[in-house]
Amino acid sequence: MPQYPWITHYQSGVPAEINPDFCPSIPALLERVAKNYADHPAFISMNQTLTFRQVSDRATDLAGYLQSLPWLKPGDRVAIMMPNILQYPVALFGILKAGLIAVNVNPLYTSRELHDQICDCGAKMVIIAENFGKTLEKALPGTPVQQVISSGFADLFPFFTRLMVNFAVKHVKKLVEEFHVPNLVGFRDALSEGHSSGFRPVPVKGTDVALLQYTGGTTGVAKGAMLTHRNVLANVEQTGTWISQTFEMGKETALTALPLYHIFSFTATLCFLKRAAKQVLIADPRDIKHVIDEFEHWKPTAFPGVNSLFNALANSERFSKLDFSTLKMTVGGGAQVQKAVAEKWRKLTGHTILEAYGLTEASPGLCGNLPDAPWDGSVGYPLPSTEISIRSDDFEDKGICPDPAQHEAYEGEICARGPQVMAGYWQRPDETAKVMRDGWLLTGDIGWMDSNGRVTITDRKKELIIVSGHNVYPNEVEGVIASNPKVLEVGVVGEKSKASDETIKAVIVKKDPSLTVQEVRDWCRERLTGYKRPRRIVFADSLPKSPVGKVLRRKLRDVR
Repeated sequence: MPQYPWITHYQSGVPAEINPDFCPSIPALLERVAKNYADHPAFISMNQTLTFRQVSDRATDLAGYLQSLPWLKPGDRVAIMMPNILQYPVALFGILKAGLIAVNVNPLYTSRELHDQICDCGAKMVIIAENFGKTLEKALPGTPVQQVISSGFADLFPFFTRLMVNFAVKHVKKLVEEFHVPNLVGFRDALSEGHSSGFRPVPVKGTDVALLQYTGGTTGVAKGAMLTHRNVLANVEQTGTWISQTFEMGKETALTALPLYHIFSFTATLCFLKRAAKQVLIADPRDIKHVIDEFEHWKPTAFPGVNSLFNALANSERFSKLDFSTLKMTVGGGAQVQKAVAEKWRKLTGHTILEAYGLTEASPGLCGNLPDAPWDGSVGYPLPSTEISIRSDDFEDKGICPDPAQHEAYEGEICARGPQVMAGYWQRPDETAKVMRDGWLLTGDIGWMDSNGRVTITDRKKELIIVSGHNVYPNEVEGVIASNPKVLEVGVVGEKSKASDETIKAVIVKKDPSLTVQEVRDWCRERLTGYKRPRRIVFADSLPKSPVGKVLRRKLRDVR
């Protein structure tokens, strides 16, 4: 394994290699921390706290309940559909402790998207927050789900607080629509039954699949990246090399606004957990006022986010008046942080945004900038135990660029190899073969590496659109719009945006002249989650195409 210059030159001497087997499994990591920091706060939601001991104990109870179900065996899949609430980490660790595979689901999915994901992964159980119950009810027919565990927002709060909050969510804010699904079990009832039945330890190996983390594909079909316990823990250890420079065990506070179903937030959360950090969970990061409230109250030392969130906060007059003296690390991921946002953040807080790069298939981290390094447009250096190679279309290594002015001659597809790279796509060997070659992961991103080992991304080989850190594949959006009987054909492309990384533009050729923009928006609203819906809809007489009839997406941007 090469010794990257940043490792040997970094003042604290970060090791070039990590031990990906430092812990046998993800639940074993929780048990280790809970043993040494039992009564330290682990997760906080609406000022209600679970200690590490409480998280571990409740996860054990849930694991015991899951074990008691004769139709649920180790290796089966259980989907989690929850925002950032206390029940999420309990559900996650309970599932993994029972030897099952967790499937993270975006809680904002439509019933169509949810149905497709459940069918693809073959989940036998879904654990949901009850405000998503109606969506699940519509999605369930034709799926292999045998039971649903439903939780009120405040189910792990103390008795009186639980009653008041759950009542307010249901009857005052009216966020819970009445729903009916077969074999419904309450979250608290499952914990109680599991506590009574007891838990029998299950041997969980590092090579066992821990997560099916779904990501889009070039065909528009979502695929589950199989991430093993070892994959995720390796990335926890790799990304932790930055945290280890300044973080103290049991003394840090992380503000977790990004949704835990997203792999960036998921792995960051485990990284903070390994250091017994207190993590404040934000259920809705779109509620900027609440994010600022929590930031002001808890004064975090760590804050992971995406470009659009940083931009919204940096443009808030109230946020600019906060005290940032405790903040040690701001980490940006999901998509590239814009220069203007990075500079505004540094001027406002006195801290740079440590920009990292990765993808779902790599658990997700591959590269990262050094703490407090000014924005330079790069995504930094390969993580320890990670090899990065810039490859041509013929898979030839294009080498290191000696002079940034000549970088175009050294550009190629960024390929990566390391212990964090996925085991493959769930039941899709053909798709796996497209992105894995001789142990290398082909990222689909185009870039170059300088003489110091620093990587810069310049283009994208695959046709995905990145909206606030979420991958959106044009084919999926096109497929939904094209299914409207009034549409003749459609092309979808990403457009640059000041507010977020990209927005979606749809160019439509009408089959029925009566079709309106609002009809298209309503059609998409029923079938696509928010970030996949086109921001701009344009009608045209025809779509730009190649001689063989392929839609030229790059030219869709010019259609007005």
